Amino acid sequence: MKFGKPDAGFRARLYTIIFEAETRAGRLFDLSLIVAILLSITVVVLDSVQAVSANYGDVLGMLEWFFTLLFTLEYLARLYCVRRPLRYATSFFGVIDFLSVLPTYLALMMPGAHVLLDVRILRLLRIFRILKLTSYVEEYGMLNRALIASRRKILIFLSVVMMVVLLLGTVMYVVEGPGNGYTSIPTSVYWAITAITTVGFGDIVPKTDIGRAISSLMMLLGWGILAVPTGIISSELTAQHGRLRATTRTCHECLSEGHEYSAKFCKDCGAPLPPLESTAAR
Repeated sequence: MKFGKPDAGFRARLYTIIFEAETRAGRLFDLSLIVAILLSITVVVLDSVQAVSANYGDVLGMLEWFFTLLFTLEYLARLYCVRRPLRYATSFFGVIDFLSVLPTYLALMMPGAHVLLDVRILRLLRIFRILKLTSYVEEYGMLNRALIASRRKILIFLSVVMMVVLLLGTVMYVVEGPGNGYTSIPTSVYWAITAITTVGFGDIVPKTDIGRAISSLMMLLGWGILAVPTGIISSELTAQHGRLRATTRTCHECLSEGHEYSAKFCKDCGAPLPPLESTAAR
């Protein structure tokens, strides 16, 4: 019960539609929002194309206001139907919902030619709408859980990579020196990062034989390094997939959430749960 479901009435029914994705109405609501988000992002992208904006600027402007009002109503509905609106407003997706509509209203309150550049920058914040997709597609949640579960392994791995980069970057600073472009240790570390990630911009290159040998070693090492976090996350994703997935079904007695698909009784109070046949037939 993260944000709190109302006991009964219109707010409870609205909560079921908006937050419980296993119901038929909830699935339809989520799919409609996904379509709206993708269409609104398309409007943002088209509006950035000068030729399209010049010919269809008025249409794109009306569509932008339509989606802004639509997402505003959705945001207000979410605040209205939860017991703890402040908790939702300050949550990750609550902030994303707010940022997705804020720029259009800011542009309305700041007219005038002298602020047009600032408004254009603010309008770019509308791209935050695409992050709203993560709350409606289950696979995003699975990836997020896998990243959280493997965060310690990834952090330890990244700390080892940073030590290798710092060590070899310092060695290259000593071997090559300022005369070959390695003017400082931070510059050498920057080169080491581009080398170990196999990017190789070419703005700084080793000139000595020892430097080329070290860079060759780092590029070969980079191949192996890039595969490690992929393996860590893939392993955790496999483990996540093997577990029973939790649903957004809410117990009618204690209002707790997150019950497994196979659950027939509430994991907290033991009350019977609504059957999947009527809420989440997939």
